[in-house]
Amino acid sequence: MRLPSFLTRGLCLVATLASIIAVANADSVEPEILVVVTFPESNPFSHVVNGERNQIFLAIENKSDRNVTLQSVGGSFHHPETGVLVKNTTSHAYGVPLLEGAKLQIPYVFYSEFKTGDLRLTIWLDHTTEGEKYRVIAYDSIVTIVEPEMAWFDLKLISTYLIVAAMLGGASYYAYLTYFPTPKIKNPKRRQEGNAPAATATGTSTTGYDEDWIPEHHLKKPKARKAAVNSGEEPSAGETSTAEGRKRKTRK
Repeated sequence: MRLPSFLTRGLCLVATLASIIAVANADSVEPEILVVVTFPESNPFSHVVNGERNQIFLAIENKSDRNVTLQSVGGSFHHPETGVLVKNTTSHAYGVPLLEGAKLQIPYVFYSEFKTGDLRLTIWLDHTTEGEKYRVIAYDSIVTIVEPEMAWFDLKLISTYLIVAAMLGGASYYAYLTYFPTPKIKNPKRRQEGNAPAATATGTSTTGYDEDWIPEHHLKKPKARKAAVNSGEEPSAGETSTAEGRKRKTRK
């Protein structure tokens, strides 16, 4: 039995439309991208440290039959019970192509400044294929916010303390010199030098008595001569005659 021509044409048209719809549905299906997030080995308990550089690694695998492009990676912190957004993390752009069946591992760095406790951390990855943009949730779990450990020999902390102590010491010394100046000490040597000419003008020697009325032979002044004799030098002719004259006067 032979089918009518119009029925045959109708069946062909239905088959064609079914194939077109199947292709369209296949194109609209999101590519299968597998993402696994891991913390470093130094952070086995998945702690997020305040004020420090927190790093995680994203192992990405393209399990679809299409090529995709990794656009960016971002994240956010949420309340662990209510899910209310606390703060978004920094988003990093990559723009790396990921071919069909390819694998790739990329790092993601973020910072935390929250109160210590538990928060829900969500990490996502945005990728595009054939002009369409998709988002994959890479990580969604509870993490613990902790403060950094205090080290006794922290060079940064010690240098900060030294700088602050030096600044405070300099300011204190300047304030002391400004409001409590040191008194000026008078020099006693200058005072003695100033009184010496007055004693000479009155005719009084430094010995404390007047030597004008004492005979010359009673004055013990020829120290230079004694020093010369003690040193072994012979006295000059003038000194010898003067000494002999004094001896004659004494004998008379």
